[in-house]
Amino acid sequence: MSDRDTDQVLVARVQAGDRGAFDLLVSKYHRKVLRLISRLVRDPAEVEDIAQETFIKAYRALPQFRAESAFYTWLYRIAVNTAKNYLSASNRRPIPMSDLMRADDEDDSPSAIFEPSVDVHTPDSVLLSREIAKTVEQAMEALPADLRTAVTLREIEGLSYEEIAAAMNCPIGTVRSRIFRARDAIAERLRPLLDTPDDKRW
Repeated sequence: MSDRDTDQVLVARVQAGDRGAFDLLVSKYHRKVLRLISRLVRDPAEVEDIAQETFIKAYRALPQFRAESAFYTWLYRIAVNTAKNYLSASNRRPIPMSDLMRADDEDDSPSAIFEPSVDVHTPDSVLLSREIAKTVEQAMEALPADLRTAVTLREIEGLSYEEIAAAMNCPIGTVRSRIFRARDAIAERLRPLLDTPDDKRW
């Protein structure tokens, strides 16, 4: 049974009144939701509260869930909207990517996603890698929220274009455009470091 099938079974059980089935869904996705929110919200102290609000909203909305998308895609959309509502209500900026780079989950960092292959065994390459990481952090931080969210869901969370469209409640074409623009902005910042021509990203 696939993850999506398992989720569908659990969702059906919740809709039939089984609260324990929802606890299983929370356990399964709690860490992913926290990670997503922490990439959008500046204040770490608020991340857990926003995650809790996300799951409360999901629980209340589950009776209307019709499985037109995967459960976790639907849940991610709630998480993204809840985080955006928090940012709007508190008039706060998203968390700087430079702060995120200090997290333990280094393989999920933007620099790990966008960094070109270099030989890290030489001092020059180590320096270049650090410069690339710093440049990517700055480029991600400078992106508008919608572009940063789209490229985060794609490159860091690994969602498909269809899943991102569902999570962000927008057409796939809009998702593709946002991701293209985000990558292009990052490439523009990287171009001086990598000495790449204007018609190539990296």
